[in-house]
Amino acid sequence: MPDSKPSTNLSRFMLAAIERLQQKDPELYTILDNEYQRQANVLTMVASSSIADPSSLICEAMPAMNVTAEGYPGNRFHAGCRHIDEIEQLAIDRTKEVFGAKFVNVQPMTATSANEVVMFSTLKPGDVLLGMGLDAGGHLTHGSKASISGQVFEAYGYGLDKDERLDYDEAHRLTLKHKPKLLICGTTAYARKIDWSKFRAMADEVGAFVLADITHIAGLVAAGLHPSPIDHAHFTTTCTHKQLYGGRGGLVMMGRDFDTPTADGKTTLSGLIQKKVFPFFQGAPNQASIAAKARGMAFVGSDEFKAVAQRIVDLADALAKAFVAKGYRVITGGSDNHIVVVDVFKKGITGVNAEKALEDCGIVVNKNRIPFDVNPATVTSGIRLGTNGLAIREMEPSDMVECVDVIHDILENLEQTGDREYNIPAEVKQRAEASIATICARRPITTYPPVQ
Repeated sequence: MPDSKPSTNLSRFMLAAIERLQQKDPELYTILDNEYQRQANVLTMVASSSIADPSSLICEAMPAMNVTAEGYPGNRFHAGCRHIDEIEQLAIDRTKEVFGAKFVNVQPMTATSANEVVMFSTLKPGDVLLGMGLDAGGHLTHGSKASISGQVFEAYGYGLDKDERLDYDEAHRLTLKHKPKLLICGTTAYARKIDWSKFRAMADEVGAFVLADITHIAGLVAAGLHPSPIDHAHFTTTCTHKQLYGGRGGLVMMGRDFDTPTADGKTTLSGLIQKKVFPFFQGAPNQASIAAKARGMAFVGSDEFKAVAQRIVDLADALAKAFVAKGYRVITGGSDNHIVVVDVFKKGITGVNAEKALEDCGIVVNKNRIPFDVNPATVTSGIRLGTNGLAIREMEPSDMVECVDVIHDILENLEQTGDREYNIPAEVKQRAEASIATICARRPITTYPPVQ
C-alpha cells in the first residue's frame, strides 16, 4: 500500500515535469514563460477573471488527471478511484461549508454547463424562461438568442430602470405575464447588489424555479460582502476562476430546497441535478480541476481571503469614483462589487477601440455593451473593468486614481479613425508603458515569484 505520510515524490514529479517540458518542447515552454511574464507586467483590470492562487493552479497539473472516474464518490463505473473519491468529497465538503449549502455538485466543467444542467433539469424545449437581458448586464446563458438558452427555450429578458438599477418591477410584471418555469437572476456586468428574496417571491407567485448565477460575485457572497442566494434560489451556480481564485470549472449548489421532491415523486431536486450532470451532459469529470476547486475553497474559507474580498470592494468603489472625477459616465454611478462599467462612447470612443488601445499600453479591460447601447456587441459603447486581479496585487484605493490617470491619458489622446480603428501617439504609449511598469513593480502579484 502507498505510504499515507507526505513525501517528496510529488514535488520531484512536478520539477521533473517542468524540466521535461523545457527540454522536449522548448517552443511551447517559451510561450508559457512569456505568458507568465506578460501577466506579471500588465495590469489585469478585467471583471471576467482573476489571478488564481498558484496552489490551485498546480492542482490542474496533478496525476489525478490520468484517472477515468465516471460517477460520484463511492459509486464509480471504473476502478482505481479511491483517492479520486477523497478529492471530490473534499471539494464538496469545503464548498458546502464556504457557501452554507446543503448540496453541491463539483463536476460541471464551466458555469455555462452548470447553468445548462439546471435549465434541462427544470425545463422542456419550448418552455418559458426569464432572465436579465444581455445589454442590461445579463449573460448569454440567461436567454440570449446566441445561446442554446435562447434557442431551445422561449426566453424573455428584464432590464434596468431609468436610474440603471435592476428593474424588479419590470421583472415582476414579465413574470406574471409570461409565467416562466425558470426565473434566472445574476449578472455579468451589473455593479450593484441583488435582492434575491424578491426573485423568489416573484417565482413563488407563478410556481417557477429560481436559478441564481453568482459567477461574478461568488467570492463576495462567500465572504459575506454580498447577500447569499443559497436559501432563496432553488439552484445557485458559479464558476470557480473569476472570483474564487481557483481552477477553471463550475458548481451547482442548493440550500433548503435540495431535498424537495420532483413533480413525479421519483427523486429530489438535488437528485435530478446529479443525473443531469452525469450521465446526461458529461462523462468522466476532470479530477485535476476538482482538486483545484478543493484547494480554492480552502483559500476562500480563510481569513486571508476575507481581506482580499474586502479589498476587491474597496478598490472598485475607488475606481468608479476616480472615473467620475475625470468626467466619465459610470453606469449606475458607482459599484457595490468588483465591476465598474464606463461609457466611453460619450467621449467619442468605441468600446473596442478603448479595449485595444489600453491593451497596447499594458492595461487589460474588455469592451462591453451598456444599457440601450447604439453599437453592436463587436463594437460597444462601454468598457467593463474589475478589481479581482488588482486585489491580489494588494493595491490600495489611492492606487486607483493613478490607474485612471493613465487610462484617461491614453483615451484622451487616442485618435479614432473608425469604429474599430485608431492611432496612439508614440509618446502617449511610451508614457503609459512607463507608468504601468512602475505600478506593477510597486504592486507585484503577491502570490507569484517576481519575474527575473
